[in-house]
This record gives sequence, C-alpha cells and structure tokens, in this order.
Amino acid sequence: MSITLMITVSRATVLITVGHEEGGAFILRHMPRVSEQYRADRRAEIMAAAARLFATNGFHSTSMADIIGETGLSAGAVYRYFRSKEDLITAVAETALSAADEVFGSLLADDATPSPEEAMTAMIHVIAGRMAHHPDLGIDVTRVGLQVWAEALRSPQLATRADGVYKRLRGYFAEVARRWQAAGQLDAAAVPDQVGAAMLGVMQGFIVQRLLIEGTDPDDYLAGVKALLPTKP
Repeated sequence: MSITLMITVSRATVLITVGHEEGGAFILRHMPRVSEQYRADRRAEIMAAAARLFATNGFHSTSMADIIGETGLSAGAVYRYFRSKEDLITAVAETALSAADEVFGSLLADDATPSPEEAMTAMIHVIAGRMAHHPDLGIDVTRVGLQVWAEALRSPQLATRADGVYKRLRGYFAEVARRWQAAGQLDAAAVPDQVGAAMLGVMQGFIVQRLLIEGTDPDDYLAGVKALLPTKP
C-alpha cells in the first residue's frame, strides 16, 4: 500500500509517496518538482479556456466556475495561477498585445525611421491577421479587447492596467512620429505625442469597425487612412 501526499514548500508543490516495503518499513519517495515549462503550459491552457469563453459569452456572462469547467482542472489549480476574472482578462489582453510589441520591436530596431504609414499598415495587418486568428489562444482577441475597454469603465483595477497598456502602444506610435520628424518628413511644429495619440485612435477605430460593421476591409480602411496623410510636394 502507498499514500501520496501533496505538500507546498516555498510556493512549490511537492509530491511525496509514502510506500510500504517488504520489511514492513515505510519509505519516502520524493517526486520531481513541477518544471517552469509545465507551469507556463498550464497557465497558457487556462488563459486559452478563459479567452474562448470571454469571446463567445462575454466577460460578465462568464464566471470563474465556467472557466474552471472549461479547463477541466480543479478550482485550486486554476486559482493557483489566476485569482480572479480580472487577472485572466488582463493576461489575455497582454498576450494579444505582445503581437504589437513584436511589430514595433521590428519597425524601430537599429534606429530605423519607419513612416507613420508603414507603422499603421503593419498594425492593421496584425489586427486583421494574427489578432483575429490568434495562434496561441485560438480566438479573435480583438473581441476580448473591446470588452476590456468597456469593463475598464467600471473596474478601477482593470482601468489602471489598461491605462498602462495603451500608453505603451501610444508611446510606440509617438516614437515613430518623433523619428519621422527628426528625418525632416513631419512638420516641425507637430507634437509627436499628439500624433501618436491620433495614430492609436486610428487603430482602435479599425478594431471597432471591423467588429461592428460587416464588410470592413483592412485594405480599404488603409486606403482611406493613406488619403488623409499629408504628402510632401
């Protein structure tokens, strides 16, 4: 006969098997600790389950019990990684926005000087492509993003997190404008932070129109944006 005990030591769960051997003596067998990769995979699994429910049923119609049921894990396992729905929706949004981090990481690498048109084109394509068909979460994450905006109006915790996320994105666009201005391609009187705010608004506008207005096409939208941009004589 053997008994398996689960003990938490310094936030790590350790399994110990108490077994009976022929001599009547009990021995302890220490099972290996859960790896960091295992924890990362489990966290991603829970996020994907929550994201599916948020995208399909909405934030308010999804309970933690629903999420636990969707994962097939125990309540303790889920709460070990996420304390609340707010933590989950924030994590899902951050995962989605990592695509934007990658886009700007590439655009701004090596002191490059991308144009505002290049930056907005790249982001529109990411929104219509990777974000609409997220490879890890398996959903259209812009649907969750729109819910984050609405929920941030009533949740101070989520509002604080959303503020940081969108200021980061606005900062990327402002840096594009700053470099374009330094290259003599943007009016010297323009304020890069103001330009960045407007560019972010164009991206958010595309997300809303794509979700709410049937037939919104990324290339058509970009054609309209480009028509508004000033051209040098």
